[in-house]
Amino acid sequence: MFTHIKSVHKAHRTVSIVSARYSSAVAILGIETSCDDTGCAVVNGNGRILGESLYSQNNVHIRYGGVNPLIAYELHRNNIELSVNEAIELSNFKISDLDAIAVTTKPGMLINLQVGVKYAKYLARKFHKPLIPIHHMEAHALIARMYQTITCPFVVLLISGGHCLLALVKDIDNFFLLGEGLDNAPGEIMDKVARRLKLKNIAEFSLMPGGKAIETAARKASNPEQFKFPLPLTKYRDCNFSFSGLKDSVFRTLLRKETDHGIVGDAIIPEVYDLCAAFQLAIAEHIVHRTERALIFCEERNLVSRRDKTIIVSGGVACNDIIFQAIQLIGKKKGYNVYRPPSRLCTDNGVMVAWNGVEKFRKKFDISLDIDLSSVTPVAPLGKSLINEVKAAQIPVRVTRLKKYNF
Repeated sequence: MFTHIKSVHKAHRTVSIVSARYSSAVAILGIETSCDDTGCAVVNGNGRILGESLYSQNNVHIRYGGVNPLIAYELHRNNIELSVNEAIELSNFKISDLDAIAVTTKPGMLINLQVGVKYAKYLARKFHKPLIPIHHMEAHALIARMYQTITCPFVVLLISGGHCLLALVKDIDNFFLLGEGLDNAPGEIMDKVARRLKLKNIAEFSLMPGGKAIETAARKASNPEQFKFPLPLTKYRDCNFSFSGLKDSVFRTLLRKETDHGIVGDAIIPEVYDLCAAFQLAIAEHIVHRTERALIFCEERNLVSRRDKTIIVSGGVACNDIIFQAIQLIGKKKGYNVYRPPSRLCTDNGVMVAWNGVEKFRKKFDISLDIDLSSVTPVAPLGKSLINEVKAAQIPVRVTRLKKYNF
């Protein structure tokens, strides 16, 4: 009914708990329930994963063509205690040994967030532990720092099934939003296009999420240049994203091809691989175009270091190698190092929440004895918005056509 993943890195220690006192021996429990995965992990102050448990609901929701919130809620309720206990057991710790409990409080599906927060509050009361509220997108933005030496400030691109954001990270608690999605997120339209293309009818893709199916199918393309899709928002000199028009353009192209071939029912057009490749490339070009403008804006205002320039790409769509390689291309052009977390940590997980808890604990930031349930919210901005400032700058950026780079 669900996929269960466990990993373990065992360690032993004797610890004396002192509130908000940091050392490398610190151990934080992270709890993540913002969408459809129940993820829990114990991470220490050196960024070592001591114990981890993840209950993925992907195989359940794939039959609905997307996340069913009520089913996700019930599965979170069923799995939260199991997941926490497994992460703790694998770490060879007791909950009483931990320094704090970090839990995602925003943004996400409200009823699902509440499952994690209520359980964290229960543990905090029972074992007298401080709580650290975690912003889901901030956790995605910072998890790469667990694997790379990345100093602030840096630019982060967060791309997933629910978000498409560009931000400047001045510090772990100081974010500036440069651009956001105006409609559908890239992962969302990839799922919708995969369903409309009927990729699940091909055995190889039948159990894959939509985005992964699109990427895998695109690798089989022989002539993607037969399809041309307009680049969104080229007349708007900002860093915002729009993917709904691209989705509609793909749907119109597909309908035309189905009519040409007399396709009915579950049959699939013969050009399906080429269409996937052209669609994926259009997404990558749009993301690259907006990202390049964000880099120029930050440089012109001395918001990034001239000597250590970094882009972090995270979120579920960061797993897409073509899109990531496109960001690497623009990074190389502008002199940036480009990083992403390991693929399994690009999607939702307890490790990123625990690591964000470690970073906050280190700075003695946002540590509390309780979390008010009214602060748990499905919508939350990512830092202070500079979107209007970006628009006012009117920075011209030429479109980078990726086809000439053999993507």
